[in-house]
Amino acid sequence: MNSKRTLLIILIIAILAGFFIFGGIYFSRKPNSTESVVFILEKGEGSKEIALNLEKEGLIWWGPLFRAYVLVMGESKKLQAGAYELNPSMNIPAIVRKFISGETLKTVITIPEGFNLKQIEDELSLELPRPALDGFFAADFKSEFDFLNDAPAGASLEGFLFPDTYKLDASMTDKEVAETFLKNFDNKLTQDLRSEIKIQNKTIFEILTMASLIEKEVKTKEDKEIVSGILWKRLKNNIPLQVDATISYVIGEGTTKISIEDTKIDSPYNTYKYLGLPKGPICNPGIESIEAAIYPKDSPYWYYLSTPEGKTIFSKTLEEHNYAKFKYLK
Repeated sequence: MNSKRTLLIILIIAILAGFFIFGGIYFSRKPNSTESVVFILEKGEGSKEIALNLEKEGLIWWGPLFRAYVLVMGESKKLQAGAYELNPSMNIPAIVRKFISGETLKTVITIPEGFNLKQIEDELSLELPRPALDGFFAADFKSEFDFLNDAPAGASLEGFLFPDTYKLDASMTDKEVAETFLKNFDNKLTQDLRSEIKIQNKTIFEILTMASLIEKEVKTKEDKEIVSGILWKRLKNNIPLQVDATISYVIGEGTTKISIEDTKIDSPYNTYKYLGLPKGPICNPGIESIEAAIYPKDSPYWYYLSTPEGKTIFSKTLEEHNYAKFKYLK
């Protein structure tokens, strides 16, 4: 009798355990829930850490059941890092399928042409938790991207963060976000463009610096090409570029009127005070400005200004330029 009772107890325990295991795996926490939870599966996390985090978020009944399931099913090595949209109505197999598929939650972010590094960080911070791109330098990525090789020591990523629409994962590290921008730039700067830069005996860094000035100064493709010709011509003849946008970069974005005092600011970006190109790019230019910097248009002009309405006025002489300033900027 005792043995029969023992067997019965064991059978009951086995049935209950089986129900507990089966239910814990295949029954969801909240079958009718419509609640969404953003769950981040970090790179390098093992099934134990993932299971504990899922239980902590209230997405599964018991962490060890998740771990046991992925180990028995041979799925533990297939789980892909990323940010996933989950909800408590999903059971463990459904969650595992999601992790294996790599269907990560993407954030769509559009970076306008002409945004500088700080503005890009601000835009990213609206959607991503850790946008600190100013902590990186061109040198940090030179082993991955050869277009950074001629960037001077201490150069930031300003100019190389190509403006475009990006789909970014909320779990991406700062470095991965930076690499995404740099890979796009690498694709946009075609071999033909690189060859032309080399033929002109210029560097990619110089071209980007010039393109950033053009991007901030004028808007249309034709105006950009003419302004490019003017600025390169002034450089060749040792005439200060006197680009207002470089002063705005020093004293802060949003500045539209430059005073005489502003032009005396001691900064390597001040193209009124110092000859040559500024220390580096002042924004991240689009492909149209980059191409304009590579393919400038010859003209008889030496000066230009932009009216409040955005029209570009070109002048051949300083006298003409001063008259244009009186006429359009008074």
